[in-house]
Amino acid sequence: MTGTAAQPYPPERELQPLTADEEAVVRALSRVIYALPRAIDADMIREQRLSLIEYLALANLSEAADRKLRMSDLAAAVEMSLSGMTRLVTRLESQGLIQRVKSSRDARGSNAILTDEGFARLEAAWPSNLAALRRHFLD
Repeated sequence: MTGTAAQPYPPERELQPLTADEEAVVRALSRVIYALPRAIDADMIREQRLSLIEYLALANLSEAADRKLRMSDLAAAVEMSLSGMTRLVTRLESQGLIQRVKSSRDARGSNAILTDEGFARLEAAWPSNLAALRRHFLD
């Protein structure tokens, strides 16, 4: 449940230490959560000169209706702050990969739009991203 406080462990159940298998899963999960994005990011930067977060922003825009998302929605999709997303979009905009336009619904908001050049860049980077996912996680 999002937005709710963590519930205490049910008092009717006795709290048990982790089994060896449970401990292995918890430790592996920690490695996945922290190490996997760094490994994929390093591969993407080395092979494509495109960071994982940049790739994810382009990918989320490519899947959106009209390849357009409100900046706050894009930030949430890639789990970034709005200020971080603003800096990221500014960088991608300077490369011609994203265009930023004022929202037609809300003059205070902005939308990020994936350009044709941005879509082509995403398509070119996709094999590297897939290979990194397979190398570091799936295989």
